Amino acid sequence: MYFLTLRVHRVDMNDPLPAEKELPYIVLLYPVLRELERTMETTFTSLAKLDYPRDRYRVLAIPNSSDTETIASLQRLTRKFPFVEILEVPPTTDPSWDAVWNSWDANPKVYWWHNGKRAGSKALPPKKTRQLNYALYQVAETHRDKTNLTIDYIDADSCPPADHFKAAAIGLQKFDVLQARNVAGNLIASLPAAFHAFDHITWDGGKYGHLSDPRQPYWVLGKGLFFKVDDLISLGGFNPWIAIEDPEIGERFWKNGKTLGIIENPLIEEVPETFAEGITQRKRWVAGFFQSLSKPLTEMGFTFSERLRAWANFMPCMSLWLNTLGIPLGIWTAWRFYNGDNFLPMWLIVLSIFNIVAFGFMMINLYIRTWKRTGLVLEHTGDRMRYMLMVNPVFLMVWWCIWIIPLMLGFVMYLKDSGQVWQRTEKIDANNTLVRSKLDQFGVLPHHH
Repeated sequence: MYFLTLRVHRVDMNDPLPAEKELPYIVLLYPVLRELERTMETTFTSLAKLDYPRDRYRVLAIPNSSDTETIASLQRLTRKFPFVEILEVPPTTDPSWDAVWNSWDANPKVYWWHNGKRAGSKALPPKKTRQLNYALYQVAETHRDKTNLTIDYIDADSCPPADHFKAAAIGLQKFDVLQARNVAGNLIASLPAAFHAFDHITWDGGKYGHLSDPRQPYWVLGKGLFFKVDDLISLGGFNPWIAIEDPEIGERFWKNGKTLGIIENPLIEEVPETFAEGITQRKRWVAGFFQSLSKPLTEMGFTFSERLRAWANFMPCMSLWLNTLGIPLGIWTAWRFYNGDNFLPMWLIVLSIFNIVAFGFMMINLYIRTWKRTGLVLEHTGDRMRYMLMVNPVFLMVWWCIWIIPLMLGFVMYLKDSGQVWQRTEKIDANNTLVRSKLDQFGVLPHHH
């Protein structure tokens, strides 16, 4: 209910574009690690359809220099997609990293560099944040002459719509940070995929937009987002010691007064099709949530009230563990009440009725939103109905109980300060057919507001 009091600030695609010479120069970063060649090809196929002046953007794949297999795949793909460039990320011992170290030395906002047990450590873990940091400072050095220099980054499987950069050009006239929504394309591939996609429908497609209200500290979603390069460098780039960068970088932007705008036209992505892969992915998220909501908030100077609001972002996810106790307890209590064993005090009965009614309204709203969002990726009514059956309330209750596993594993990761190795989610090119058909049909995904 608190989130519903917060206004969603959207990019209005009816607003005019800036004049062509004033369009932001966008560098799209593409961090990859041991990816399937066909997965990257599907993403490049969607990027080839971007509707934006070709001289106003670059696409920069940023593999680790040690990832020779991915580099070989990228080199083959650049023959078919010549707009893709490759920037290999060397070990942090390479002199080209001096641009990062020198900037961090002079910037007190880079709290992990100046304070704590890893202060001054150059042994950055070879994962996404390291790749993004290297590319960010290289891009800033290369394009010093560019005005409105902007960074966008996506995941290996992310497929943006054709108007992705246009939305950025419009939105950056009003907001400092932009975040596109996401939608899973392989949501009916398996029952686990249906549940994993439902998490995104609930959060990315629902509650997340309310974080754009300036009163609420926001996170970003880790793909399909735009920063102004100068703004990002002034804050020190990406914290390399957190399992996922999404919450912490958003909190840092918010604390420094940077506003967030929501791009409604979503990226198509794939979700894990097995429970094991989904749990691996979610435990990494949970570890990153705990890490971002602890010491970093102190280092950024969050007040007690601001910390509470930042924690509110995690509460919808963290509270899922209560279902493990609440569902069996609720069934047992209801059964006793049905049999005339009226052992509950009246105030608890009233509270229970309120909770049940509120839960009913929440689920109705969720299923309405789910039906609408399935229309973005499923063309046939039968497929959409099949998905709705896969995420029926009983199955969802079971899934929300299973969430206790990644919550516990992620909390243990947080306590052990692990998550430094990139535990990547395997991409299997699940959306190849869908993306190609959408591009052929629309060039840009249909808008749903």
